[in-house]
Amino acid sequence: MSQPSPVFAPLPDRPKLSVIVPAFNERGTARVALDAITAKRIAGWELEIIIVESNSTDGTREIVNTYASLPHVRIILEERPRGKGHAVRNGLGHATGDVILIQDADLEYDLADYEKLLVPFTANTHTFVLGSRHGDSLFIRKFDEQVLHAFVLNAGHWFFTALVDVSLGLTLRDPFTMYKVFRRECLTGLTFESNRFDFDWELLIKLVRKGHIPVEIPVKYTSRSFKEGKKVSMFRDPPNWLWAWAKYRFQRL
Repeated sequence: MSQPSPVFAPLPDRPKLSVIVPAFNERGTARVALDAITAKRIAGWELEIIIVESNSTDGTREIVNTYASLPHVRIILEERPRGKGHAVRNGLGHATGDVILIQDADLEYDLADYEKLLVPFTANTHTFVLGSRHGDSLFIRKFDEQVLHAFVLNAGHWFFTALVDVSLGLTLRDPFTMYKVFRRECLTGLTFESNRFDFDWELLIKLVRKGHIPVEIPVKYTSRSFKEGKKVSMFRDPPNWLWAWAKYRFQRL
């Protein structure tokens, strides 16, 4: 069972947003994405950009290092790639913002959605926000050249969403979106251990069980195919997700 929803004090007059950006082998998108992320400004907010680079083999690290001189950017260089979840966990350990947002170093999501994702925090109505990729469609992923892959991923998304919703008493449409935004206080008392995409499950389940029920806000999303660099494994990751669900849904917090 989840705990009662915690109540936090309102944010300060000028709150800080920590944007955690895991980056690994994203040479094709890193420059454009990081230019946009580091140039992003939000009225009334201070921004802290934490880029976690996991020792890429394609030149991404060299691109990331060019942002080291920016005063609001912190770069963390990992010795070896251990998965997106590990990179995000590394970034969480360095975040000092009032609110934390997870952002990939690709071009699937639109940074223009930051402002509306932050509204529930400035209004102090929610402690946890998800950027829902659905919009008006049931289909999140549409690959013109890999139709079968898109169908399998969409079907898997529906199945795993139903699993999460039924087991946690939720009605979410997109619990696995990258855009997870939450008050830093939500993490108090929690530890994390997942290294791959199962971190999405661990983070979501643990926050919900602590009483932080997310509100979903529609965001713009343009899916990329495996040919374009998508890193989820259709064979390796689903069993890990099932194990993560069973483990984090029922183990003691």
